Amino acid sequence: MESTALLTDQYELTMVQAALRSGAAHRRCTFEVFSRKLPAGRRYGVVAGTGRMLEGLEQFRFGQAELDYLDSQKIVDDDTLQFLANYRFSGEITGYAEGEVYLPHSPVLQVTASFAEACLLETFVLSVMNHDSAVAAAGSRMTMAADGRPCVEMGSRRTQEYAATAAARTAAVVGFAATSNLEAGRRWGIPTLGTAAHAFTLLHDSEEEAFAAQVEAFGPGTTLLVDTYEVEPAVRKAVEIAGPELGAVRLDSGDLVEQAHEVRKLLDSLGNNNTKIIVSSDLDEHAIARLAAAPVDSYGVGTRLVIGSGSPTASMVYKLVERAEAGAEPVSVEKASAGKASTGGKKQALRSLDDHGRAEAEVISARGPLADAGYVGRQLQVPLVVDGEVQPGFTGAEGVQQATQRHRDSLAELPSDAHRLSDGDPVIPTIFR
Repeated sequence: MESTALLTDQYELTMVQAALRSGAAHRRCTFEVFSRKLPAGRRYGVVAGTGRMLEGLEQFRFGQAELDYLDSQKIVDDDTLQFLANYRFSGEITGYAEGEVYLPHSPVLQVTASFAEACLLETFVLSVMNHDSAVAAAGSRMTMAADGRPCVEMGSRRTQEYAATAAARTAAVVGFAATSNLEAGRRWGIPTLGTAAHAFTLLHDSEEEAFAAQVEAFGPGTTLLVDTYEVEPAVRKAVEIAGPELGAVRLDSGDLVEQAHEVRKLLDSLGNNNTKIIVSSDLDEHAIARLAAAPVDSYGVGTRLVIGSGSPTASMVYKLVERAEAGAEPVSVEKASAGKASTGGKKQALRSLDDHGRAEAEVISARGPLADAGYVGRQLQVPLVVDGEVQPGFTGAEGVQQATQRHRDSLAELPSDAHRLSDGDPVIPTIFR
């Protein structure tokens, strides 16, 4: 397995070296991951990347190659190299289940271990969860706007190759039906789709020749791209070649609303009532919402999804909130920096629900069980890592399936304001006890 240990910032290692020298490296600490605010226009956030992070945690080891690099660059001293050589995370990680909705200041992840063990994870944890949670928030709005029509992730050519695979996984968590990314399909069992690009049509001497070759290769149930030249003649050719069993036609340019209506009318007039219409071309949640009244059967979403639809990070931070000497009571710690203050203490979180099971508030406390304070609802934090061991059900294909169901259930609890795409306050307030 490839090590993930150097997917980090240098200062994580230099802090460990200095803490080893001061004697504080072994103080038991709790770090919390949270966002101070949601990106502009978002009514809620979505926790994503948890499974990927846990998979990477199991590979977070400093092997000989990593140690040799650190030594050759004199990044840390010999004592720190020895510590890193023996590094294995042995602590606890608790957090919101992947797919869960979160609000400002929600403690979506808590890492409890020695300072040295927990500090080393900061950059890796944030890089995974900031990216995936940003994609998840955008994708959730897209599937919500699609209102039951399937969305397919197809953004691999619009971002870095590893980010593309991560985005494909995240899209599945928030309800996308399939992806074009084969590596995501291989790793996490996500359904994959793909037929042909405009280049395939341009390769052939005529559009008819291209369509005939594709139908011969994949059968009449294939999807034919009909906007390389003129749409109406292409649809007629597609029906002539594939017949009434033509699976779908795809539109990738122009006024998609107008074209969808025209193509639907034309397909029906040719007897292809069951041929579906798929649209793509830089779709985001707003474009999908505008297509709601058009006769579209599914959406292919690429660029806007993989860049978080304008918000490429969830702005999550990883802050120390509690520390303790061996055998002593924990001490709450917090930042007082202007604009970047944090609230000390290891927190509990509960989603307060009304009598109909509808979410009313995100209730957060560092002062004991929330049930004792009279709050009724759903506890949000679950154990992810216990004594250094990743708990079952959160990784691999099973993890994606569980996260998809959690997202569906979490959205169902939210008030109707969650469906609004306009700017506004978070869908429910955050209450600190």
